[in-house]
Amino acid sequence: MAVDVKKGWALVLGGSSGLGLATAKKLARNGFNILIVHRDRKSDLKEITSQFHEITSMGVKLRSFNVDAGNSEKRGVTIAEIKSLLGELGEGQRIKVLVHSIAKGNLKPMHSEEQDILNHQDFQVTLNAMALSLYDWTKDLVHERLFGDDARIISFTSEGSSKAWPGYAAVSAAKATLEALTRNIALEFAPLGIKANCIQAGATETRAFQMIPGHEQIKKDALQRNPNGRLTTPEDVANAVYLLTTDEARWITGTVIKVDGGESLR
Repeated sequence: MAVDVKKGWALVLGGSSGLGLATAKKLARNGFNILIVHRDRKSDLKEITSQFHEITSMGVKLRSFNVDAGNSEKRGVTIAEIKSLLGELGEGQRIKVLVHSIAKGNLKPMHSEEQDILNHQDFQVTLNAMALSLYDWTKDLVHERLFGDDARIISFTSEGSSKAWPGYAAVSAAKATLEALTRNIALEFAPLGIKANCIQAGATETRAFQMIPGHEQIKKDALQRNPNGRLTTPEDVANAVYLLTTDEARWITGTVIKVDGGESLR
């Protein structure tokens, strides 16, 4: 069913699966044109293309870029293409929402007699992809004047930003950094009307979650702790993202919002 497109463009970094894809679909259903940056293998593109067709069937525009969002050169080329695309569509075409959903982290342990352990480069790669890229994209989009008025920036963190899980140290450091960057983006870009927030999702069975060492135990613990008796779904998170894009949410910025059905209460 086609929607009435009135809301401008949403750019989703990491939008081909999991939280990012669910968010792209939710925003499309509510009138946003969609830009997706993703990095996937050719063998996965048939399924991804099918998912993207579902989005365009809603009556919105979609443009995707299969590039590494954490690569500075690729970022520059992609932003130039986006600027050209929006310029061709006429005055007033701007990005109203930036969603950061990049899941590219190293899950090695810090100490092990049997496995490779984390090194400095592992931390650098993880921090760049899962945290620093948020600022890089924000800064460059601002420089190119591609954000619209009252733009919203939303990224995804996890309970692991403040808890220790085996094999999660690099990602945990990245999530903590992501939250810190979000606070400063909210502060320092406020004169431009930009709002920035993190969503802390509960345990969600995505492809990225299934790669975490011991994820089955994390899932079991989450189910035991959650007073609502189920895991968080990508759609739960996407619904919260949409809420943060509304006019009613314009006074929410610089914070971490839990979307976990009460999982973190105990």
